[in-house]
Amino acid sequence: MSKYHVPVLLHECIEGLKINPDGKYVDVTFGGGGHSREIMKHLKNGELYGFDRDEDAKKNALADERFTFISETFSNLRKMLKLYNAVPVDGILADLGVSSHQFDVAERGFSIRFDASLDMRMNRKKGQTAADILNNYDEQELKRLFFEYGELYNAGRIASKIVQARAVQKIETVSQLKELLAPMAFKPKEHQFFAKLFQALRIEVNNEVEELKSMLQQSLEVLKKGGRLVVISYHSIEDRYVKNFMKSGNFDGVIEKDFYGNAQVPFKLINTKPILPKEEEIQENNRARSAKLRIAEKIID
Repeated sequence: MSKYHVPVLLHECIEGLKINPDGKYVDVTFGGGGHSREIMKHLKNGELYGFDRDEDAKKNALADERFTFISETFSNLRKMLKLYNAVPVDGILADLGVSSHQFDVAERGFSIRFDASLDMRMNRKKGQTAADILNNYDEQELKRLFFEYGELYNAGRIASKIVQARAVQKIETVSQLKELLAPMAFKPKEHQFFAKLFQALRIEVNNEVEELKSMLQQSLEVLKKGGRLVVISYHSIEDRYVKNFMKSGNFDGVIEKDFYGNAQVPFKLINTKPILPKEEEIQENNRARSAKLRIAEKIID
């Protein structure tokens, strides 16, 4: 497990879930099972459901009759929990982004450290790859995803360069893409440039924004009153959606009021500002450096 993925903000997540030993909990990003193992330590007769669409994660499933592994994306949260007769639940944990394992396995194509095919699919049995997107999206679509999901100010130039290059030869590997765009990656921030570029492609490949929004909306339907929603995000795009949803119940962050001016919100914020990892954790696990933890408690029936 430790080689697969070191769980981030572990103590803070467990504390945030406020675990009932006989309750029902969901880890919608099971991965290496680090968070799930810790949740299990706090359960007596309770149940834990782990979701993950990556087939590699299934190898880490817990050998415990109280645990159920579900090989599905978390946008199927409501459907699958109803199938297992597990609604309502006492808590939901989401550790968003990419696991250390996915970054470290070269052929997955997630990392800029290795030369590999540009895949980036969480589920390698479904959907288009990063190479498919680079070679088939039109220039405006490429510009849109690099700007929205990579927050790259020169998204238009990047898209134009890709379209010109692919007319001569398909872009299929990490090294091809890095060589093509190296002139745009100014020192000393070339690593940051490619990290944002790969982030944008990964989000598009895995439909991460729509998946996240769907899961958050469904969390309201499957959580019981008093249930906790605990989410770790790693970049401003997903954190903004999490923050707004917990604050208002919608993705714009606009709090609706009733006829009498009372705020109509579905959650109580346990922390108004994100919980950040301590310096010691960042030193031990570099992936934790950009983590932001938000916790909310459902207050409506």
